[in-house]
Amino acid sequence: MRDVRVVYRKYDQRLHWHQWMKYLGEDQYGVWLGAPPNSVSQRGAEPEVSHSQAHVQLFRRDQWFTAIFNDEPRRTEIYCDISTPVTFGETEFTMIDLDLDVVKRRDGTIYVDDEDEFAEHQVLFGYPADVIAAAQASCDRLVQAVATEEPFLTIYKTYLDKIR
Repeated sequence: MRDVRVVYRKYDQRLHWHQWMKYLGEDQYGVWLGAPPNSVSQRGAEPEVSHSQAHVQLFRRDQWFTAIFNDEPRRTEIYCDISTPVTFGETEFTMIDLDLDVVKRRDGTIYVDDEDEFAEHQVLFGYPADVIAAAQASCDRLVQAVATEEPFLTIYKTYLDKIR
């Protein structure tokens, strides 16, 4: 399994979340990377954060989001970052985080997070109208998809099995 660096930036290009993950494969849903238990991630230059549970991440081609699937017992089961489409490199995947997040808790609760940050950054960073529209449309679609469609129901669990 090759290592891939995942790099999220903000619209002004400053480094946001980043971490190294293992390439797990590609299927009809996209490219899957995994991080075993006790892996680390980092926001910008802040101290590293250790993750006691495994997680896998889905990167879809030409879609305005990425999705993280957390192993139990983490309370957040699925965390979708609304972002620009991913730029896929051999050893690095990059995208711009557009603030909005669709979150599914382990109890089944689904909600949109950081709408205030999305509104604030539209002004601060001058998001173009087409970026705003694409981000909002992706967010709106994901709220329903996370509850009713694959790979958000069971498929991701096969990738979690691979990385544990």
